[in-house]
Amino acid sequence: MTRTRIKDFTQGNISKQLITFALPLFLSNLLQVVYNMVDMIVVGNVLGKAGTSAVSVGGDVTNLLTFVAMGFANAGQVLIARYIGAKEKHKIGKFIGTMGGFLAICAVIISIAGLALQDSMLRLMNTPAEAYEGAAAYSAICMSGLIFIYGYNVVSAILRGMGDSKHPFIFISIAAVMNLVLDIIFVVGFGMGAGGAALATVISQATSFIICTVFLIRRKTEFELNMKVRDFIHWNGEMLGDLVRLGTPMAIKTASIQVSKLFVNSWINSYGVAVSAFAGIANKVSSIANLISAAMNTAGSTMVGQNIVAGEFGRVKRILKELAVITLSVATLLSLLICLFPEPIFGIFTDDGDTDVLALAGRYVPIAVLLFFGAALRAIMNALINGSGNYKINFVTAILDGIVMRIGLALLFGLALDMKHYGFWLGDALAGFTPFWIGLVFYMTGLWKRSAKRSPQKEDSENE
Repeated sequence: MTRTRIKDFTQGNISKQLITFALPLFLSNLLQVVYNMVDMIVVGNVLGKAGTSAVSVGGDVTNLLTFVAMGFANAGQVLIARYIGAKEKHKIGKFIGTMGGFLAICAVIISIAGLALQDSMLRLMNTPAEAYEGAAAYSAICMSGLIFIYGYNVVSAILRGMGDSKHPFIFISIAAVMNLVLDIIFVVGFGMGAGGAALATVISQATSFIICTVFLIRRKTEFELNMKVRDFIHWNGEMLGDLVRLGTPMAIKTASIQVSKLFVNSWINSYGVAVSAFAGIANKVSSIANLISAAMNTAGSTMVGQNIVAGEFGRVKRILKELAVITLSVATLLSLLICLFPEPIFGIFTDDGDTDVLALAGRYVPIAVLLFFGAALRAIMNALINGSGNYKINFVTAILDGIVMRIGLALLFGLALDMKHYGFWLGDALAGFTPFWIGLVFYMTGLWKRSAKRSPQKEDSENE
């Protein structure tokens, strides 16, 4: 009998499962951040602050277009976890075909639309004139390779939904090394600037997607996948409906946050190339906290999803407690580091001569601390909200977090209180706490228990 690779999180030691599952996710997220960091470091050291700004703005525009992949892949991961918790593993193969086919079509449409609207988006971003050509080249190449970004997100979400976070990390590690090598070849060797960095990123992402896909196909028996080519063409209507209902608010959440960040960054870019360059650097530093938050959220969502459907409410509560201990401890450590060593940390990403960029670091430190703790707290409650499969709460969170609070607070501090670019940064940081407050109410009311498909187990069962 073939050993199954599907993980059952409804039993076993919670702490060990959470850490074992989340660590490769964290490392995978770290390497994905390294993609753009490496681009920024290499281009910034070759072309200075104009190059740094070009990669920052071009990356922001490209990231906006990944909202469908991120939202629907995360929804797919949760739905796969819920199939496992409900003992319906036989449905996973058909679901994968439906999700994969649907998102492939989405990737093509969004890529074409992005290329058509590229100039308008860059102008809305108030891209500095010195960085415009580089930003246009970077975003155009990345948008042309959007299908690979979507593909990798789908395949890795499938593996995560079944409890395998190790192999996506291995595949993204290969791509990260390739990206670094190609960056040096294209940017330093061939002098291709920001466009060369984007080409290196697309080639690396394509490689990661292909390797990941081949692995899943070759191991489909071990993952108990009864999957056929026609499943990617003839979609299951009920499964597509479930994916759309849960994926739409998740995609809206991702898109609205990206749009609001673009809005905030467009104002920040209007304060000059030095502020624009520092904004890109600050985003990379704060992304360290975000990737830890994302890893814990992803691991927590899968574990919570399985246990809610199985009626193991006591385990759900213990999962959330473990998440709190880990994420808040990390936020505290990061805050200490940024308070003690601000200039050395920010100085990694720019040339020593750009003193006007580094001069902004000191006043940004309190904002960075808020970002770290906001990321820690929202990871806990996003795991509950996403794992529950409650699309209505996801939609409310998307609108409040992504649009109302983020843009509203940015305008309040940046314009109404005339705090300029610091005000926009502060508003963005404070808005990051929104999912925590919504999730706390959701938890206290007990609404998250309503999607259980099996009889609820005792909540005071023994700790594993």
